[in-house]
Amino acid sequence: MSTPTPSSTRPATRTPDRSTVTDALIRANRDYARTFRAPGTDARPVLGVAVVACMDARLDLHAALGLGLGDCHTIRNAGGVVTDDTIRSLTISQRALGTRSVVLIHHTGCGLQTLTEEFRYELEQEVGQRPAWAVESFRDVDQDVRQSMRRVCTSPFLPHTEDVRGFVFDVGCGRLREIRDFD
Repeated sequence: MSTPTPSSTRPATRTPDRSTVTDALIRANRDYARTFRAPGTDARPVLGVAVVACMDARLDLHAALGLGLGDCHTIRNAGGVVTDDTIRSLTISQRALGTRSVVLIHHTGCGLQTLTEEFRYELEQEVGQRPAWAVESFRDVDQDVRQSMRRVCTSPFLPHTEDVRGFVFDVGCGRLREIRDFD
């Protein structure tokens, strides 16, 4: 594995008109805001569900699950792994904002399947400090879904664990495959 290049030495990604990608996103937001209509709901998800998924750009969760704005809480991170910070977000989602169901979505071809904890040591060599967090890499996506389900179901902070379900999203065809057994 090669040592990552610090972002401060990488050139900013530019669009054809020489603006940055962020500039293009801001322009797109201006267009979006012109026709935006507030969903008329508060921070409580209409469907009472929190979805934990990988941050992979190939997962359009709202489209894949038939969700609209305001329907769910969406918690995304590398691999969709249930970490302490995921438990933090789920705890707030359940205890303060009324969610009762948790849907976990990992996917085929995940980048975490190609990393190891060695990544942390490489970062330490580059920046002089080892990250406090684990990479949480894995080889078997089904097993990692099971581990994430276990972490949710055994957390003392989550009062609602009777409806926790885990899935693997196939990035090739867009289908979810449920992982049923996690004990």
